[in-house]
Amino acid sequence: VQLVESGGGLVQAGGSLKLSCVASGNIFSFGVMAWYRKAPGQERELVAAQSTDGGTDYADSVKGRFTISFDSRKDTTSLQMNSLKPEDTGVYYCKATVFGVDYWGRGTQVTVSS
Repeated sequence: VQLVESGGGLVQAGGSLKLSCVASGNIFSFGVMAWYRKAPGQERELVAAQSTDGGTDYADSVKGRFTISFDSRKDTTSLQMNSLKPEDTGVYYCKATVFGVDYWGRGTQVTVSS
């Protein structure tokens, strides 16, 4: 199983980006999908997660600005990021947890300039 993220880049503060994560297999329909980020010098942290029943969870720092979603037809999970702040800068990783096994993407860089 491989996860491939895309959509990262450089954006000014207040701007938007949409990250996408495509799975090589039809795994998102059977597991929990999540987005994490790792800022320079910091631990990797959970940004958003969505369970198979559609329930979502967000880090307090992104509530109201980020939205996680899932397209079952494309087996793709996305993270819409609005009102970006410089502190949102980091490498964003997609993770799928299926039957207790974690699968990670390689990450995509997001840089927010002030």
